[in-house]
Order: sequence, then C-alpha cells, then structure tokens
Amino acid sequence: MLSWDEEIKPATAPAPQLSPELKLAPVAARATHNSVQNDATFNPTFVAKPTAAATEGERVNAADKRIINGKTDVNQLVPFKYKWAWDKYLAGCANHWMPQEINMQRDIELWKNPNGLTDDERRLVTRNLGFFVTADSLAANNIVLGTYRHITAPECRQYLLRQAFEEAIHTHAYQYIVESLGLDESEIFNAYNEVESIRDKDNFLIPFINVLTDPAFKTGTQETDQALLKSLIVFACLMEGLFFYVGFTQILALGRQNKMMGAAEQYQYILRDESMHCNFGIDLINTIKLENPQLWTAEFRDEIKALFLSAVELEYRYAEDTMPRGVLGLNAPMFKGYLRFIANRRAQQIGLDPMFAQEENPFPWMSEMIDLKKERNFFETRVIEYQTGGALNWE
Repeated sequence: MLSWDEEIKPATAPAPQLSPELKLAPVAARATHNSVQNDATFNPTFVAKPTAAATEGERVNAADKRIINGKTDVNQLVPFKYKWAWDKYLAGCANHWMPQEINMQRDIELWKNPNGLTDDERRLVTRNLGFFVTADSLAANNIVLGTYRHITAPECRQYLLRQAFEEAIHTHAYQYIVESLGLDESEIFNAYNEVESIRDKDNFLIPFINVLTDPAFKTGTQETDQALLKSLIVFACLMEGLFFYVGFTQILALGRQNKMMGAAEQYQYILRDESMHCNFGIDLINTIKLENPQLWTAEFRDEIKALFLSAVELEYRYAEDTMPRGVLGLNAPMFKGYLRFIANRRAQQIGLDPMFAQEENPFPWMSEMIDLKKERNFFETRVIEYQTGGALNWE
C-alpha cells in the first residue's frame, strides 16, 4: 500500500552495461488522441497464445512464469507465482465504487450560486476536469491496446483488467461531475487540445502509448524490452504517480474547506484507486528488473532520470496555469517542492537515487488520503473501515 511514510524497498538488481541508447519521441511533439486510436488497432496476431508444451498437455510450473517473454500458458491463472498481483486484484475488487453513489446536490447549489466560489476556485475546478476527463482514457488505451498484450503473467493480466475497468469508472466520475455542474462539455473534454499546460502533459505521454500499441511491436530484444519497461515507468511513476497530484491536492483542498464535497469525495476514491495502480506498476517494474537485470543499464537509468525531470517541469507549469494567484491557502511555488518530493519517492521506489536534495512534503494531510487500508472522513474527521465504496457512510 502506498504511503509517503512507508519504508522504500527498491529492487536491487545488478546493472550491466549493455544496451544502445533508445531514441525517445520529443516531449514537444504535437500529437492527438486520434493518433493513439489510429496506431493502436488491435491485431489478434499478437495475442499471447499457449506454448507448444501447454497444448501438448503439460501443466504450468509456477517457477517457469515470467512477467515478460514468458513461455507458459497465459490462459492458466494458477499456480500463482506473483501472488502480490492477485492480492491487488482482490483489493481492487473490494474497493469497488460507482460515481452515482455520491450525492452532488450541494456541489450543484454551490456552483450555481454566483457568490459560492471565487473566480480562481472556478478556474481551478474547470482546469482540473479539463485534464482528468481525458487522462484516464489515455491510461485505459495504454493498458488495453498496449501493455496487456505484452505481459505474459496471467496474475498481472488479471489486475490490468481490473485497472482498465477502474480507469473507465474514473472517466465516468469526471463526466458525472461535468454533467452535474452543467459545464460546457465540449470545452472541458477538448481542453487537452486547447489548453497548453494540459496538451503538453498529454504530448509527453502519447509517444509511449504509441510504441506499445503499434501492432508490429513485439518484446524479446534488448531494445524492445527496454521500450516496454520505459513505458511502464512513465505511466506508473510519472503519469499516475506524479501528473495526477496537483489536481488531487487542489480538489481535496476544496473538500477540506467544505466546498465541492461531492467532487472531493469522488477524487478521494480515485486517489485510492490510482495509488494502488501506481503501487502495482512499481511492483511490476521491479520484478521485470529482477528477472531481466540486463535491461537496467547506466545509460537506461540516465534516460529515466531525464524523463523524471521533464515530468516535474511539466506538472509545475500545469500548477502555475491552474493557480495564477494563491487560492485555498495554496500557491504554485508550494507545488514545486511537493513535486520534487514525490519525484524523489518514485525514483527511490524503482531503485534510482533521489534527484532533488532535502525536499519535504508541504501537504502531510495528503498522506492520509493515500492510505489504502482505511478512509478518513476529512469532513467529519472520523476514520471509517470499508469493503466497498458503496458501504461508506459520509454523513
């Protein structure tokens, strides 16, 4: 479970110097979601199939399973080798929730009241939704059309299916908020094309989706295995583990002040889900490193560090755009330290050295939101144990 206070235990895999440099798509490349759809045509030719041994009737030996480039039958879930992936799948199912369970009436009344929110608070909400309404669609495309078909451990595939469904729930939640508040849907959903700070973040991500969704892409070489590993790091550590945190903090800060409480409740559920997605991705990355130590070269690590630095800068620009002035006791400079703090944590979790010196968490209350073991009702300051989202009582 992710918590800022948990002990960091990165995988300790050897790092031989092997691979040539991979050429990355430039961050500034202008792409659209249509390019993802055009490049991501699903091709059954590349669906993992049972091996010859499996078709001859041999049973799967758990020791023979591998996260990538495995030779065992992907259709046989058991025997388990990666029990941690199955446990996360079960936890995700136990945490199930749906947006319609949350009452938006108070949010609607506050939004329609001309004096209910300041202009800066309204900008924060609309910019926030402008990023998130399409962000989870990007994540789902990456899983369903890309990552899933290159993972050969059925336990991990099982969790990826759950994760893809949760991304759909998150997109539903943002749509539910937009619809409830009566916002201009075309403006909000097209913000990734019209708002530079949002477009730049998406353009950073899209090349890594395109690599995995290319029907001709297949793992099995040093170069392609590193490309897959790089994409996993970008999505687990930088998209779900960094790009979401300015927005989460802003909306949850509104909730802490008894504003937009229905939206804040949904964001808290989403944060809980995304924390587990990030946690799963980090476990997946570290296991691939352990099974394939030749991928973790010094040159590859330098490329990952450069991506981390670019992601921090992009998210800070987004913070400046969403908060041109101080609001809710927050301001953009506060997020510079917060993003560096998070980047250090993510780097350490995958076995890299911290990139920024002596960064502290300026929002310690966010750690309570990330705790997956329980939900803390931040409106009534009461701890609530739960099994499903629908079982929570926020009254």
